[in-house]
Amino acid sequence: MMTAQDYYNIFEHSTADYHLADNVDAPSPNPFDAGSFEHTLYAKNFIDAVQWHLEDIIRDPNIDPVEALALKRRIDRSNQDRTDMVEEFDTYFREKFAGVSVAPDATINTESPAWALDRLSILALKIYHMQAEANRTDADAAHRSRCAAKLAVLLEQRSDLVTAIDQLLADMAAGRKYMKVYRQMKMYNDPATNPVLYGQKQ
Repeated sequence: MMTAQDYYNIFEHSTADYHLADNVDAPSPNPFDAGSFEHTLYAKNFIDAVQWHLEDIIRDPNIDPVEALALKRRIDRSNQDRTDMVEEFDTYFREKFAGVSVAPDATINTESPAWALDRLSILALKIYHMQAEANRTDADAAHRSRCAAKLAVLLEQRSDLVTAIDQLLADMAAGRKYMKVYRQMKMYNDPATNPVLYGQKQ
């Protein structure tokens, strides 16, 4: 089974690949076989990278309001895609541990492995961008120093999260932990549950 460091390496690979073109409209150069878990991991981080930069763009104080609305709707679609991919992770792990005999005193975790991987993907992006800020030649020494200190915290957080994910997966493999899948119930994208959307039909 892959380790959390293996997952992180894929996220880091995707993050670096996005920044080769550094364009929110550039196609994903996913190097993994379609249908593989690695392909989904890479695709998830690439979507995260695109959305990271869309969030930057939409905060431009001089952005055209029409463009901002289009970006907001694109970000909403991206969030739905991200959530769908995390649920693919949940399905993968549920199937992976389907045959495990769960101990009578087994406990549930506060989040599934999938949502922990979601945090790890975002962390890869935070580390990439904080490293860039810490190395900025057009910024003053105080800025670089502050960012270097923040980078050190992010690297520690990565170490802790990688360890925690590995521990969780080991506990699940041994039956000491078990997972329950709560599918995301996003209401604002659903025309049946968003009153603004279903109100238009009346």
